[in-house]
Amino acid sequence: MIITVIGHLCLDVIEHPDGTETEHYGGIYFSVVTLANLLKKSDTIQPVFGAGKTDYDALMERLSVYSNIDPSGIYKFNGVTNRVRLTYSTTQQRIECSKHIAEPIPWKKIRAGLPANLILINMISGFDITLETLDTLRMEIRDDHTPVYLDAHCLPYGIKPDFTRIARPVDTWRRWLFMLHAAQMNETEMHALPLEKLDELSFAKHVLALNTEALHVTKGERGSTVFVNEHKLVKRMDIPAFEPDKAIDTTGCGDVFGAAYCAYYLRSKDILTSTRYANRVASFNSQFCGPEGLDKFSQYRTDEFKETEISV
Repeated sequence: MIITVIGHLCLDVIEHPDGTETEHYGGIYFSVVTLANLLKKSDTIQPVFGAGKTDYDALMERLSVYSNIDPSGIYKFNGVTNRVRLTYSTTQQRIECSKHIAEPIPWKKIRAGLPANLILINMISGFDITLETLDTLRMEIRDDHTPVYLDAHCLPYGIKPDFTRIARPVDTWRRWLFMLHAAQMNETEMHALPLEKLDELSFAKHVLALNTEALHVTKGERGSTVFVNEHKLVKRMDIPAFEPDKAIDTTGCGDVFGAAYCAYYLRSKDILTSTRYANRVASFNSQFCGPEGLDKFSQYRTDEFKETEISV
């Protein structure tokens, strides 16, 4: 199986509620390394993103420990890798500041990562790809029926002069969420994205009417909700988090959720089972600081994991 992963890299500086700070790779790094640890060695993860020239070599060395990552789609640019400062007041509440956001990933770089069995797009910065690039991608893979998973992430966020991220509606949101396998967002992103004020169910109906198969709304310690069409009706399924009382750092958990879902969906082709699996892996990740839990995912590898463990 081949998964192409598209989104911006960043370096996260995290100020924890107790005042301590940690720094590590963030952004699309969570998506890529999650997949590398959950999938088989015979699978291939093809990341497509750029890294600043001062960070490129160290990043490539770090990723070289994963034999199932094909790094040929990672390119070097002259600018500085995006620095993101995350200031947490609680494990769930934070203020985000972003500097040095890279240019959108060019179509020619993405085209080199095709064909694939699934494409994961994570809008880490909100400027990772243009809408025109997404439309071109959809046309390119249409005949192959390749599933596309889009994590809206920072799509509905602009940047203030002090680099703080601020929610803003996106008037083209329907085009962004058109003809996907699944769209993912948290509750804040869901309410910020449309121009009109929509409750959760109404928003889900709009999204599923766009020929998108599933909408995932992640809810931190409350787990997640997935909406799907069933017999022309919208069906809602609420899935609890696993051991939410053990969460110490939720940074990257949404990225882990999306990557874990994609990994398991390739195996099962089942939306609900894959969502339960993603919830479990993301909950486990929240028990570690930053990405330090990613290499501990061996117990959740898709080729060994038993579905009975996620049957709640």
